[in-house]
Amino acid sequence: MPGDYDDLVKIEFRVTDETGETDVETLWATPLGNDLYRLENSPWFAYGVSFLDTVRARSAANNLPVFEAVVKKSGNRTVRVILDPPAEAGNSSAEMLDELVALGASYEGLNPKYMAVNIEAHVDFVRICRFLTERKVQWEHADPTYAQINSDA
Repeated sequence: MPGDYDDLVKIEFRVTDETGETDVETLWATPLGNDLYRLENSPWFAYGVSFLDTVRARSAANNLPVFEAVVKKSGNRTVRVILDPPAEAGNSSAEMLDELVALGASYEGLNPKYMAVNIEAHVDFVRICRFLTERKVQWEHADPTYAQINSDA
C-alpha cells in the first residue's frame, strides 16, 4: 500500500453472511474522480474484489463512499487463509507464507491467524490453490469466488 495515507480514503463494503446479517469492512482506496476509486489493500471479508481493482462507490450519510460495483478488474485474485497455528517467526505457518511468497503471491494479515493472499495476474492461480490444498491449509476463494469459478466450468 502507498506510504502516504493522506491521499487515501476508506470505501465501505457491506458484507452479508450466511445468516443474513450484514457487517461492514472498509478498504483503503485512491480517489480517481467521478465516484471511481482504486483499491489499495486486499479484502479480508468482501468477495469479488481484489487489490488495485477500480470500483465505483458513492458517499452515504456517514460520508464514507459505499461500494456499488467493480468497474475494472486489476487482474489480481484473492484467496483467504486461516492459519493453525497462527504465524510466528519460524513456525510451520510462517514457513508456508514464505513458500507462498516464493510462488509469487503476497499477503496481508488481519492478525497472525487470518491472511488475505493476493495473486497477481502473471502468477499461476491454480498452482497457489493446489499448494494450499496440498498443505491442508484452511482457505477460501474470495475473488474469484468459488461460485464464479464453478459457473465458468
